[in-house]
Amino acid sequence: MRVFISTGEVSGDLQGALLIEALRRQADRQGIDLEIVALGGDRMAKAGAKVLTDTTQIGSIGLLESIPYVLTTIQLQRRVKRYLRANPPDVVVMIDYFGPNLGIGWFVRKRFPQVPTVYYIAPQEWIWSMGDRNTDRILQISDRLLAIFQGEADYYQKRGGNVAWVGHPLLDLMQQAPTRAAARQTLGIAADQLVVALIPASRQQELRYLLPNLFAAAQQVQTQVPQVQFWIPLSLASYRTVVEEAVQQYRLNAQVVMQQSQTVIAAADLAIAKSGTVNLETALLNVPQVVVYRLSPLTAWIAYNVLKFKIQFASPPNLVLMKEIVPELLQENAMPEQIARTAIRLLLEPEARSQMQQDYQQMRQALGEVGVCDRAAAEILAMQRRSV
Repeated sequence: MRVFISTGEVSGDLQGALLIEALRRQADRQGIDLEIVALGGDRMAKAGAKVLTDTTQIGSIGLLESIPYVLTTIQLQRRVKRYLRANPPDVVVMIDYFGPNLGIGWFVRKRFPQVPTVYYIAPQEWIWSMGDRNTDRILQISDRLLAIFQGEADYYQKRGGNVAWVGHPLLDLMQQAPTRAAARQTLGIAADQLVVALIPASRQQELRYLLPNLFAAAQQVQTQVPQVQFWIPLSLASYRTVVEEAVQQYRLNAQVVMQQSQTVIAAADLAIAKSGTVNLETALLNVPQVVVYRLSPLTAWIAYNVLKFKIQFASPPNLVLMKEIVPELLQENAMPEQIARTAIRLLLEPEARSQMQQDYQQMRQALGEVGVCDRAAAEILAMQRRSV
């Protein structure tokens, strides 16, 4: 049985790897000889996929920000289509990554109409949709949608989707998460050291639009709370030089480490992080956080003034219950002074920290039960059997 999985960016590579591990477990139990071919990254390759192209650095948020990736995406899709023509899949799984997956989904629909398609972690139309067009396109290329949020499942189901809510896959990942004490021992951090995790980027655009404000805020925190130490985990080695130069420029007492984000967050007293999956990971580790995000000024102006774009929340912890659990400082609110002020309050005021951690517990109850990836994998294998 050949499964083709398509995803991009760092978070997609993580979710894809968790799914691949579960697919292999389920296939072994059912006596299925499994071949997994994918668009993804190193994590998916280590989990056992044949990765056609590394897509962890191909991705953006925003209109202008996506332009540098247009040609790369077109070339990627041509390569994928050539491969699929020569090696027809038995089932296709799409994980987020809306633009490229839309093209791949349409190709599979037309070329292999008998092949079942599954969208796992569908694009967040239920949050930022400005109409039904994209929702309709997602439904047209998907035989089955596997939702990770209850709100996501409700949205697509109301619009005619064949949907199953499986829960959030980070619940599975957290089963091996280190305790605060164990994480500090691994990193060599003293028990009484005040630590802030800085998580500036998983996309190239974030180095330009987000990192300067985030590091300037860290500098202000360091001035007012001089005993603080910053730890900066990086998901991509290509970002290391830029980040280390910024550490020197802003004179931060900081350590830069590779591929240890979960350990760094678990060891931290606070995280100041870009908006994304890492916010939910931080919440599940019970670490208070400040969420920050910025797009280019022109993209933001077009979104707000031309497209009339509005969202209630952006970060996953707030999306689970559609309530403000963590502070979101977006665009014009993501200024160094405001970031620093919010961070210092969470560092120094026990009541604010305690309230956020109480809200985390409520959020956790709404995420589903452990075994998410195996439920998703079972659904995917069942789709292939029904198509035979």
